Amino acid sequence: MPFTAFISDLHLTPERPHINAVFFEFLQGRVRAADALYILGDLFEYWAGDDDLSDPFNAHVARALKELAAHGVPIRLMHGNRDFLMFEGFARAAQVELIADPTVLSLYGTPTLLMHGDTLCRDDHRYQAFRNRVRSRWWQRVFLLQPLWLRRAVVARARQISERSKRRKPQAIMDVTAAAVEEAFRTSGCTRLIHGHTHRPAVHRYQVDGRTCERWVLSDWYQQGHCLLVEPGGCKAISLP
Repeated sequence: MPFTAFISDLHLTPERPHINAVFFEFLQGRVRAADALYILGDLFEYWAGDDDLSDPFNAHVARALKELAAHGVPIRLMHGNRDFLMFEGFARAAQVELIADPTVLSLYGTPTLLMHGDTLCRDDHRYQAFRNRVRSRWWQRVFLLQPLWLRRAVVARARQISERSKRRKPQAIMDVTAAAVEEAFRTSGCTRLIHGHTHRPAVHRYQVDGRTCERWVLSDWYQQGHCLLVEPGGCKAISLP
């Protein structure tokens, strides 16, 4: 049966060799029979710019993706909140197609909306303000003019601040808001939404303008690898050994 695979929030880093091994094994396994692989953000723990391909680990990940693409599986990559500085340099090296957030496609006849998920977390006003700032062209242009060692240091510091901030925030603030989800369904006209970011894997069902809609939340890869398989008959979440 045909299927399309979806993953997100892998947060790959040399400091987590177990999950790295799961990822590389995944690329050698069942996904080679997929119609396509979609990575909906946060492939890496952080990305300081495409010149970070000089790092051996980052280059290894790019080569592994390129090998899967050469096997005939289209790979489509969406930016997350950790790797939004990926551009055409990485796309060429990994032979992936960068896609917009959000993206709409017909998936075996079902209109499906793909998102990373962070824009759905509207109650986290501080994060949304930060996101708007760092996604602007002027900020990225100035940041990428800095030497790579400095960018890495800035990103590492930002990660530390983010982790401390998350510990102080109420859990509800870091989840999606119902109004944002319903608006996404209404605006896109889709009946299925697939996203990551919140690290709260589940399937949620809604009634929006008389339509039955479903929201599939992808899992993170901090403890174990996970994948959502979408087939003509529906969706199936699986854990990777």
